[in-house]
Amino acid sequence: MILSYKEAINKALYDALEDDSDVVLFGEDDRNNLYGYTEGLYEKFGDNRVIDTPLSEAGVVGAACGAAICGLRPIVDLTTENFLYVAMDQICSIAAKTAYMYDGVYSVPITIFSSSMSVGGNAAQHSDRIHSLFMNIPGLKIICPATAQDMYSMLREAIKDNNPVLCFADRTLFWMNEEVNIQKKVEIGKAKKMRDGTDLTIVSVSGCMRIVKELLPEIEALGISADVLDVRSVVPLDFNTIKESVKKTGRIVICDTANRTGSLAGHISSLIVQDAFEYLKAPIRIASCEDIPIPYAKKLESSILVSKEKIKNEIKIVLNYKAGGKK
Repeated sequence: MILSYKEAINKALYDALEDDSDVVLFGEDDRNNLYGYTEGLYEKFGDNRVIDTPLSEAGVVGAACGAAICGLRPIVDLTTENFLYVAMDQICSIAAKTAYMYDGVYSVPITIFSSSMSVGGNAAQHSDRIHSLFMNIPGLKIICPATAQDMYSMLREAIKDNNPVLCFADRTLFWMNEEVNIQKKVEIGKAKKMRDGTDLTIVSVSGCMRIVKELLPEIEALGISADVLDVRSVVPLDFNTIKESVKKTGRIVICDTANRTGSLAGHISSLIVQDAFEYLKAPIRIASCEDIPIPYAKKLESSILVSKEKIKNEIKIVLNYKAGGKK
């Protein structure tokens, strides 16, 4: 079936609720479909399964952790990534650590869903992309699907997983359509090869894939052959697929929607330097968001975020690099 990215979220939630009576949805304004991906859920499953919550993220995530420990499979829709800050203790101290501290006697099968609103003038308090922030918390799985198929399949897998999973959506992808096979399984922890190439590797994180796809015809017109990888899973990270691509091409540009400092892109770079340095023909390059709170003004906003121009510039640098420092 043809689904948009936003519709794939709705379909995954609907099917998860329908297939397993232990699945419940906690969310802010989900009953009213305020954000466009919970249409029909309340009407179908009622207020015992689709629970409108107060604007108290700490309380909601804490309650969902308790429900998960007691046998339910809660999905918590926190709508915007910035709202996870309010529930940091519940996410990092309860969801992430309970199974470890109780030697697996208890688990916390909770899925926390949120989305990036980094474009559209949502300003600094609603525009963060924080998948990298949670990499530093052992016990969490983190996914950033960039296609409708992956959003459907990976969200379904997240809900079935016995570990806490953070699912970060990107609203710049919401209206992108594709054929979705609802029977297809996508394992959490596997990157996706989007294109085969020989000249360089482009690694994309989250919504960067949309930009990379727009850029590919331009670089291919220049005779550049790119190996394109979609990370999809931040934790666990499929570094082996990235490493094998770097061994083939010798050049890599990593595109990440997050801020540059402490980013997934930086982490991937450190792994390449540690385990694949001998294959590099040029320094690793990164296209990411600047380390600045996202401005409200549209022109300033677009200058801060990762863009096609930034990615093109990094590709140019890596392809023109000459040993000895000459470019």
